[in-house]
Amino acid sequence: MTKKLILMLVVAYACTLSADAQGWLGRLKDRAVDAAKRTVEYNVERKTTDAVDDAMNPDTSSKSSKKSNDADYEDEEVGDTYDPQAGAAKSDFVRGGTIMFQDNMEGEQVGEFPSKWDLVRGNAEIATIQGQKCIALVDGDGWITPLVKGGIKNYLGDMFTVEYDMLFDDRPKDGAPSIELDIMNENERHDHELFTIHYNMAYDKQTIDCDYVRPTEEGFSHKEGSSTAHEVCVINDGRWHHFALSFNKRAIKFYVDGKRVINVPNAKAGAGWLTLWSGGKDDRPTYVKNVVIAKGAVELYERNATDMSAVEKAIAETGKFVTNNILFETGKATLKPESMAEIQKVADFMKKNPSVRFEVQGHTDNQGSDAINDPLSQQRAEAVIKALEQLGCDPFNMRAVGKGSHEPVADNSTDAGRAKNRRVEFIKR
Repeated sequence: MTKKLILMLVVAYACTLSADAQGWLGRLKDRAVDAAKRTVEYNVERKTTDAVDDAMNPDTSSKSSKKSNDADYEDEEVGDTYDPQAGAAKSDFVRGGTIMFQDNMEGEQVGEFPSKWDLVRGNAEIATIQGQKCIALVDGDGWITPLVKGGIKNYLGDMFTVEYDMLFDDRPKDGAPSIELDIMNENERHDHELFTIHYNMAYDKQTIDCDYVRPTEEGFSHKEGSSTAHEVCVINDGRWHHFALSFNKRAIKFYVDGKRVINVPNAKAGAGWLTLWSGGKDDRPTYVKNVVIAKGAVELYERNATDMSAVEKAIAETGKFVTNNILFETGKATLKPESMAEIQKVADFMKKNPSVRFEVQGHTDNQGSDAINDPLSQQRAEAVIKALEQLGCDPFNMRAVGKGSHEPVADNSTDAGRAKNRRVEFIKR
């Protein structure tokens, strides 16, 4: 009896312990779940707080955030060079084959005006910077031009390159100048450029502008065309930088330290001479050295050349189509049959471009009097328009103008020259 009682007490106690253990384990489990919840909530709250702190205080962001930002910055730095072929296309400068002018300042005397240059306005003198002789544009309006072939103003032509090194120091950020490379027609003066490369030297990164005369514009000084490369370089850091220009018939390309930053496909030809100008502070000159001007240019990129007709190509490059292949009976406005092939080319262009308007100009040589040639050239221009109308062109888009012999393009004293002067011009309006 006693043993049974003891056994029953032991079993009851064991059952009590089991129930307590299960309760304890249950409570432990509940606490673990609560702790896990609190940990998740804390982590979410901490990440949210860190993100807000980073946004409000970027300088105190976490190491992981800084690492991420650095990675993004590195990607941005190399973003425009990921394509090797694209990078090569931006570094295609080749100096022209025949040097017309070169000045490395050898033998020059410091403090004197550079002997291979002429002064347009302001002042310039030879200086020594970092142990090298150079030209210092020391006036706040310094403007100089190279003496090429005794100072003539028609040496550039339709294919040329210009190179030079330039230094300007605006690290204090208290007086950036305006600097220009100006290309002018032979008969134009400074401030009336055919096209201008302008350096905007302010701010931390510099912008390069090109303002140019378009092929369809009258004269050589009204610059309708404009191209801008925004913040493409740092050239105000007191170091030497290399600059290069190529002009090929219609294409302007400009390079900074070997990288092309300006690429104008269709500008007006007629370059004669050039100047360098700096409008900076008197106490902080612009320095120039190693100037080279050469005949020849970077190879011309023919846009869709295989698909362009002769008329389309001429209009794209010069704004007009000039032909000596539209022929008339002598002293008459009667078209010869062999002229129709050339007129058909113009008709094809006009039907492909129905909104284009032409001034059709008739030109004669100087054989005969103006009283005969002036009305004859008008009648010939009208005959061309009538032929184009018969081929399906809208006469509303054409206007006949007789120029007579007043605008020759060649010497009328020779047969070859007179043949060139007998022409028809289609001027895009």
